[in-house]
Amino acid sequence: MEANLSSFKIILGSSSEARRKVLSEMGYEFTIMSADIDEKAIRKEKPEELVVALAEAKAEAILGRLSIDDFKKDAEPTLLITSDQVVIYEGVVREKPASKEEARKFLKDYSGGHAATLGSVLVTNLKTGFRKGEWDRVEIYFHEIPDEVIDKLIEEGDVLYVAGGLLIENPLISPYVKEVVGTTDSVMGLPKALTDKLLKEAI
Repeated sequence: MEANLSSFKIILGSSSEARRKVLSEMGYEFTIMSADIDEKAIRKEKPEELVVALAEAKAEAILGRLSIDDFKKDAEPTLLITSDQVVIYEGVVREKPASKEEARKFLKDYSGGHAATLGSVLVTNLKTGFRKGEWDRVEIYFHEIPDEVIDKLIEEGDVLYVAGGLLIENPLISPYVKEVVGTTDSVMGLPKALTDKLLKEAI
């Protein structure tokens, strides 16, 4: 972490455990606020536009709950990080599974096949109003995933709360990941290199 970033307060606008873990690994101290928006109400034709629009909507929802004037006067500038992620399978965007049945179908589709994650990062400087967002794409190739592993993943339940039911860092699924073209932190929902780049640009 560079010294000039250490004078900043950081808010992670996400309740995701995985994003929290990635940002901690990057060496940043931060507070957490979740956006609680209706993600299904925002639709875009291109998945790249969708993930950036969702990150912007999350930023707006959080900013609406904060007193921005206080941040403008504050000696310590504050940076807000928001992000979103979808999974793309055969050209179709997948968000969080709506049911256990849908999660099972998603996982069966990945078995012996491939999917991509598309994640956005948006950084907003609450003091200056600067805002910039970009996206990152990762391709994931799978070996055949046994039905009993899929059953265990559904029973465990974590796959129901992530885009496309895709959790490659889960110890049950990781042995069946053949190749990741990109970074695991991006698949977890917060690409480190992109987050660092945008934080530095925002100060």
